Amino acid sequence: MRSCVTFLFSLLLAATAAAQQTIDLQKLDLAHMEQGWGNPQIDRSIREKPLSIGGQKFVHGVGTHAASVLWIELDGRTDRFQASVGVDDAAGGPAAIEFRVTADGKQLWTSGAMKPRDKAKPVDLDLRGAKLLVLTVDAAGDSINFDHADWANARFTYSGRAPRAVDPPIPPAEEAVLLTPPAGPQPQIHGPFVYGCGPGHPFLYRIPATGRRPMKFSAEGLPAGLTLDADSGIIRGKIAEKGEYRVILRAQNQEGGTERRCERPFKIVCGDTLALTPPMGWNSWYIHYNRVSEVHLREAAKQMIASGMADYGYQYVNIDDCWMKKQGELPYRDAQGAVLPNSKFPDIQGMIDEIHAHGLKAGVYTSPGPWTCGGYVGAYRHEAADAKRFAQWGFDFLKYDWCSYGGVAGGNDVAHLKKPYQVIAAELKKQDRDIVLNLCQYGMGDVWQWGGEVGQCWRTTGDLGCERGNRLPGFYSIGFSNARHWANARPGCWNDPDYLLIGYVGDAFGMGVGRKTTLTPNEQYSYMSMWCLMASPLIFSGDMARLDPFTLNVLCNAEAIDIDQDALGRQARIIRKTSSEFILLKDLEDGSKALGLFNLSEGPASISVAWADLGLSGKQHVRDLWRQVDLPAADGRLEAAVPRHGVLFVRLSK
Repeated sequence: MRSCVTFLFSLLLAATAAAQQTIDLQKLDLAHMEQGWGNPQIDRSIREKPLSIGGQKFVHGVGTHAASVLWIELDGRTDRFQASVGVDDAAGGPAAIEFRVTADGKQLWTSGAMKPRDKAKPVDLDLRGAKLLVLTVDAAGDSINFDHADWANARFTYSGRAPRAVDPPIPPAEEAVLLTPPAGPQPQIHGPFVYGCGPGHPFLYRIPATGRRPMKFSAEGLPAGLTLDADSGIIRGKIAEKGEYRVILRAQNQEGGTERRCERPFKIVCGDTLALTPPMGWNSWYIHYNRVSEVHLREAAKQMIASGMADYGYQYVNIDDCWMKKQGELPYRDAQGAVLPNSKFPDIQGMIDEIHAHGLKAGVYTSPGPWTCGGYVGAYRHEAADAKRFAQWGFDFLKYDWCSYGGVAGGNDVAHLKKPYQVIAAELKKQDRDIVLNLCQYGMGDVWQWGGEVGQCWRTTGDLGCERGNRLPGFYSIGFSNARHWANARPGCWNDPDYLLIGYVGDAFGMGVGRKTTLTPNEQYSYMSMWCLMASPLIFSGDMARLDPFTLNVLCNAEAIDIDQDALGRQARIIRKTSSEFILLKDLEDGSKALGLFNLSEGPASISVAWADLGLSGKQHVRDLWRQVDLPAADGRLEAAVPRHGVLFVRLSK
């Protein structure tokens, strides 16, 4: 009898052992893995070297690069997932990454931040009953540079169908709800409360105002030398003396036989500091690329007025690369050594005059190198002549793009990185007009620490249009990186995370024609909210000829823009950053605070924050900025349900 029981027990063990199987991660179809750079590697690192973490060698596994994500379909009968994870020893730079394992929307495990030479961390998870597993590697609070990640000895134990890699599930379609209420017929003045200009330089400002037209404008306290056109609301002239001038702007119209009025304080600071609030406008690059022409710029200016964007403070109409002559199209310069435009720009002076006639400003682009990024002639060794010509034409903004300058810089330390911007800044100061300088050099040499010495705004990252998204679209990683430099922003000095790419935009890799953005409605509201909280330049780079109601709804919310344009000039600081939440808090001039609760997870989530984390106390008035409605007052904390990749963007005040 005992021998029979022993025999049956042995058969049961054998059957159980036969039912359980293992499959290595590298045996799955890794074509489904998305990552920030390169392609996933089987049994080797992303640099195609043997897998090694903290000095420990591994024979099997998958080498990837943050940001990385792989979705794996299970059938509920996968028992375990095991692995050893970490930064590969061949990364060769200051990596910082975080591994996460999520099943059916619930996070099962996270590694925390891991850096080079950290010992491998073991993963051993019970997956019984799970249907959908996600393996993620994200940058741990910095860029994805050198973020070489290894899932070493990664394997599944299962008794049903083998796990299989799949494409990310398509999220439920979101309705493009217009959260921003339409502007009413009564006059309402928008835009910044403070404005900087130089003494003796041409002054041009179009008062941004919504309401039924025709409208009459007036101003109390305008300094000598400035005049206001009562019909257009455009202020022109010159201020001779430095100083601060407190003005009251007024607008009025007729509505139903009743006269409606509004007013707004406006401080003009005539001195040495331009861009006292972040620049707002449009740039040609991500829609027109090398196809750009004078016609595009003239039409963009008209659309900025017709669409109402100018009524919310958008004022710059900026040309990007490819307006000058391409390499080989001689002559590049005139007898004075100044750059010549190509045949698509037959009348730059007339184009700028037309832009100025609308009360708008014009921007131009060049490189300190011999050639621009697109292969057109740059300003190298002709900085003085080009700066003088830009001023003569009447440009108000210069984007100065590093491009080919690396080949002539002579070094890559901070002194070499600063030099071309110091040179052009000195030339711009000699000109008889205000020209805002945008340093486009992709964050090299910690530009946020010194960019304000020479210019008014500086790019902190690479091109957003070339940022490959994975689980999250590219604007998130760019925003996370830019947000780290909050302490370096101040009036006249702004961190620039690149343009607003919504509406119809072109593919940056193929420089293709515009297609409707793939960002969901919630992602677009999050994008704009993040840029406003970070006091970023608000430069739209989509198709001005195809502005749809939803895109305008995102771009033209006066209360959201007020956060970006706040006169205190603070950038929001990071309160919390996890794999599923991102919280930003911005101090405002009137003592109130702007708060953004961003949901980074793949489904709706409840996000809460305590007053102690925000430096607040007592009951707070809560204003929903997108919907422009007051929410119930909150005491001690704020908690809200936030949709997938959505945001709660509020203003808190006593």
